[in-house]
Parts: sequence; C-alpha cells; structure tokens
Amino acid sequence: MFKQQTPSMDAWMQEAKKDKKAAACGMFLCHNGVVRETPKAEVREHKKGLKPVTGLLFDYDAEKTKKAVEETKKMPGIHHVRVWLNQGKLTVGDDIMLVLIGGDIRPNVIAALETLVGNLKNNCVTEKELYD
Repeated sequence: MFKQQTPSMDAWMQEAKKDKKAAACGMFLCHNGVVRETPKAEVREHKKGLKPVTGLLFDYDAEKTKKAVEETKKMPGIHHVRVWLNQGKLTVGDDIMLVLIGGDIRPNVIAALETLVGNLKNNCVTEKELYD
C-alpha cells in the first residue's frame, strides 16, 4: 500500500460547477486534511511532552466510505459530495483526505461537511501515528 497522488481540488470544483445540480448550489465547501507533527493526544487530550509525529499509517474501508458519502447526499439541501482518501505510509504535510460538499445554503453545507468528515474519521479510516 503506497500513498496516492492527491487529486486537484480546482479540477473537482470545475467538474462540480458543470454538474446538472450545480444551479441549486449556493455554496461549495472543501476540507483538506493533512498529516501534522503534533500528536493527536496532545491536541485532543492536552497531553504535554509527547514526541512529534513523523508520519502516519493510513487506510480506509471503501464500503463504509461509500455509505458515508451516500448518507451525506441525503442531507437537506446537499447536491454534491465528493471524497478522496489517501492510503499508505504518509509523512508530515502529506494529504490525508479531500472532501467537497455543495449545497443550497451555508448552514446545510457546513453541517454536511462536519457530519461527513466526522463519520469518515470515526468509522471509515484507520490511522496510526508514527514517531522516530
């Protein structure tokens, strides 16, 4: 399993704006998750004195990811959903995931993005921080 080539968010946006549902979208919102050197435990649990992260082993379940995308498409006002997830041994600064959501109004698009990214992180991916 090797890390993947990151797709172009600009290309995704151009494709999304050409889609037949684009006229119903008043907002597109994207998320680009990257590998950071700060350990998750330090950020989320406020633990101090931890070694910096040097990399990440990352993988995902394709079926669970597909289901998460389909569930998001059913949310109110959502007309466009696209997800890309990396795989393999990643280093600090590498892209982990890209998510693009298009919908009618800001509150619906923000809610969909938050729900989908949370679902992906909590239910669809596996990640293991690496340290030197």
